Formats: sequence, structure tokens, C-alpha cells
Amino acid sequence: MLSALALAVAAMIAIIALRYLLASGLFALATARVKPGLYAGLNPQIRKEIGWSLASAAIYGLPAGIIAWGWDNRGWTLIYSDIAAYPLWYWPLSILLFLFAHDTWFYWTHRLMHRPKWFRIAHAVHHASRPPTAWAAMSFHPIEALTGAIVLPLLVFIIPIHIAALGAVAGVMTVMGVTNHMGWEIFPRWFVHSRVGNWVITASHHQRHHDEYRCNYGLYFRFWDRLCKTDKGLAARYQAEHAAQPR
Repeated sequence: MLSALALAVAAMIAIIALRYLLASGLFALATARVKPGLYAGLNPQIRKEIGWSLASAAIYGLPAGIIAWGWDNRGWTLIYSDIAAYPLWYWPLSILLFLFAHDTWFYWTHRLMHRPKWFRIAHAVHHASRPPTAWAAMSFHPIEALTGAIVLPLLVFIIPIHIAALGAVAGVMTVMGVTNHMGWEIFPRWFVHSRVGNWVITASHHQRHHDEYRCNYGLYFRFWDRLCKTDKGLAARYQAEHAAQPR
């Protein structure tokens, strides 16, 4: 039993680490092509981001591996593999439920991490990326990584979700984590300023958090920022760029 559990944990650590390296590597390559020189002189910072991120992957992989082992061997969770077990309309709904629950947890723990004590102990690691790069998405102190690592493993005991939908959630988490830290806006202006774009976090929005610290705490959506009056809109440089672009 212990060997199977250890194998599941090791596999999840490897999957999360490879997912990070692949996603961040591809978007870093895109940055080099689209915005040449944007990361010039940042190699020492990038090496630290990769080191912290791989440590975070190990922390994320531990509960994920336990859940994978428990689902496969014990049926502990509400993860299901039979697509007919729930109505088809529930498949996308379950993704939205997971993303909203994750976003809620992230918003409030992120605000906690900005309290002076917790910022000094843990969150300063993430904000040491100045400016953040495509490699910074998982660059966390182990304490902060632990707060993020437990969310999805807990949600699978609360919200039923198809195994492929859970994979989609992980994909969204990875891609948005990377693209929101790239230092440039990958999405077109029409989307950023659309009705949907005004509620979704992209680099234009998250960069302002890294510039000013006390605003724009969300992960996927701007709901909690707007409700709690911590939404300050787009970073100044994106406002200028977007204003100069035709619709």
C-alpha cells in the first residue's frame, strides 16, 4: 500500500513539475519572439523563480498524489469517470464551481499573505519577481505553496467532478497563472475590454497588483475584488498601450 501511495505522489509531483516547465517554457519562448528583450538581465531572477516553482510543485504533488491514490484505490472522492453519471450540462458547471471556489480561497488567503507578518515570512518570495516573468507563476515560499496545494484536493470531497473536467481546471489554473505574470498582455484589446473580459483577470489586471501590492488580489475573476472594493482596474502601462490601439 505504501509503495503504491509513494508512486502516486511521485507521479503527481512529476506531472505538476513538467506541466509548469512546459507551460512556462512555451510562454517564455513566445515572449522572446513577441517582446524580444523584455526579460533582458533577468536570468538570475528567473533561476530563482524556477527553483521556488519546482519546490512548490513538490508541495502541490503531495496532496494531489494522495487524492489520486485514494480515488483509484479507495473511492474516497467525488471524482467520477462515467460521463453519464451526471447530466452533460453539469460538466461545464462543475468547472465553473471549482474555479469560483478556488478563486474565493485564493482571494482571501492572498489578502492574508499581504498582512505585514505573512508578507515578510512568505509572500515576499513571490513579489521578489520584479518584474514577474512567465516563470513566476508558481514561485512561492513553501508556506504559501501549501495554502494553494490543499484547495483542489479538498474540493473533490465537496463538489462532484468528472476526471476530464478536473484536468480542465488544472489546465486553466496553469495557463492563467503563467499568462497573468508574463509582463505583457496576450489577449486582444477587444477581449480585455469586453463584458467577459471586464470580469476575468489577465496580465493587464494582475500586473497592477505587482506594481501597487494593495489591490487586484483575485486569481481568475474580479468578483471579490469588485465586491470588496480592491479592484483598481488595469496597470497604468496597459491603459496607455490599450488607449493607443484601435478597437
